[in-house]
Amino acid sequence: METIHKTIENAYKVLDGKELGYNEILDIVNLPGDAVLDLISLAHKVTKKFAGPNHVCTIMNAKSGKCSQNCKFCAQSGFYDTDIETYPLKTEKDFLEKAEETYKTGVKNFGLVTSGKGYFDPKDKEFIDIINAIDKIKAKYPDMHVCASIGILNRETAKVLADHKIKHYNINFQTAPSRYNDLISTTHTLEDRISTIKYLTEFGVKVCCGGIIGLGETMEERIEMALAIKELNVDVIPLNVLIPIKGTPLENMAPTPIFEIAKTFAIFRLINPSTIIKFAAGRETKLKDFQALLMLSGANGFLTGGYLTTRGRDVEEDKIFEIELNKF
Repeated sequence: METIHKTIENAYKVLDGKELGYNEILDIVNLPGDAVLDLISLAHKVTKKFAGPNHVCTIMNAKSGKCSQNCKFCAQSGFYDTDIETYPLKTEKDFLEKAEETYKTGVKNFGLVTSGKGYFDPKDKEFIDIINAIDKIKAKYPDMHVCASIGILNRETAKVLADHKIKHYNINFQTAPSRYNDLISTTHTLEDRISTIKYLTEFGVKVCCGGIIGLGETMEERIEMALAIKELNVDVIPLNVLIPIKGTPLENMAPTPIFEIAKTFAIFRLINPSTIIKFAAGRETKLKDFQALLMLSGANGFLTGGYLTTRGRDVEEDKIFEIELNKF
């Protein structure tokens, strides 16, 4: 019991602006379940002191399925039979209608998401259509932050997105660098994603980069991911809890224990005190009665209104949820 108290007490130095060493983070990993509430309390204090107001966003599945990449968790991979709806890039009219729907809810961060490896030719017609849609949305709703997640980029396509004033770009690590090819994909590398992040950062685009909890990784590997993301100095860290999709290699993954997820969120917060940590997939569907607890474990943002191929929670419900969270 004394060791537990010392571990928590030592972790409070993050509130003084100090960083935890790797062995100190490992001590937190080894805390028993009955100490996790103390850890949650600390993570929430760090969030309130350093991380600012809540970040809320909505995404649009702008192109669905038939992806050339074999990401093991993903319903949209063309390698697996997941029985999802597939369609090519949506029309400009579709983009504007979804943007209007989002704008009317009061959510000002709107993300366009496409399946596929990415874009490497600024003259690619599909890429041009996406850029045109971004411009049209921004012209119609000047105070809306238009964001994108359209895969791996090269220097040229990253520069075009920056020139068109994209607000945030999402491209996730998904897991620890040492396990990327094992747990995620063999059709591209994590280095492809890191290069994309560096191009975007160079051109002034804010980057969202996070991962998934429950792929089969260890807690130590989650620490590895948190530290690697910290090195890139990203603006938002989206954390997802795996939703096993029938037909994918991970369809039979056992759920991650709630206390372990809470501990993971808290560790990400202690490692990244001032970064927005956004709770994305799995918040309602997998966590259910525990989602509020998890939102107090270091998160200060969430995705609302649905995900890509799985349902989310109604925006109006989430508005009430956010109001109540802000009272803590």
